[in-house]
Amino acid sequence: MSLPLIQFVDVKKSFGPNQVLKGVNLSIHKGEIMAVIGKSGTGKSVLLKHIIGLVHQDAGEILIHGKPLHKMPKKDNLLFKKNLSYMFQENALFDSMNVFENIALPLSEASSHTKFVIEEKVKTRMDQLALGPIGLKFPSQLSGGMRKRVALARALVTDPKVVLFDEPTTGLDPVRKKKVHTMIEEYQKQFGFTAVIVSHDIPEIFDVAQHIAMLDGGKITFEGSKDEILHTHSETVAGFIRGDEVVGTDT
Repeated sequence: MSLPLIQFVDVKKSFGPNQVLKGVNLSIHKGEIMAVIGKSGTGKSVLLKHIIGLVHQDAGEILIHGKPLHKMPKKDNLLFKKNLSYMFQENALFDSMNVFENIALPLSEASSHTKFVIEEKVKTRMDQLALGPIGLKFPSQLSGGMRKRVALARALVTDPKVVLFDEPTTGLDPVRKKKVHTMIEEYQKQFGFTAVIVSHDIPEIFDVAQHIAMLDGGKITFEGSKDEILHTHSETVAGFIRGDEVVGTDT
């Protein structure tokens, strides 16, 4: 198998006396959809924040193409971050901006694009995600499912190579959850980005992800395919899939 795009090697992270990650080992390969599942409060979102650089590990290594992220030259580090996009749990759309402005925000902040280029990129993504008619509307005027679509358009407008999804279906009913999963799957195939999805949608997320990892007790206790997780002999993993553990919004 090829070298992982992103690799966690014995990563540990504490917040005060609370040790959240206790030696995480995880491999994420280019072009795949990886789902990270687990009970509430196990640190799945913290794991994502390590990739984007919002949180830094206390010990262990995060490798990018086999090279330690914290030792990468500044230019390479910035290039990696530039190719990352993050879709927040609650969408993080700005109510004071219309749909077009929300989607354009990452390009506007980059300061390296002309107004014409920004407009063309935003229009292209809006057309691809069937958002063309709502450019002048505000987030408060949209349904929950449509706001998710706008958030995805914003995540994809910079042509990222890696997209991190933090509970992308939070607050949606089962029908809309299915639509969001299908949307992520379709656009991942279309654009070819690597996706990492933190999710509580069990077993629905198994139909989207090619690779699944379970975080439990601060460590990855399972890593494999849908078939492997559904036929695992681990009672902890099987119990979680059955719903023996109550789950909620993650840390």
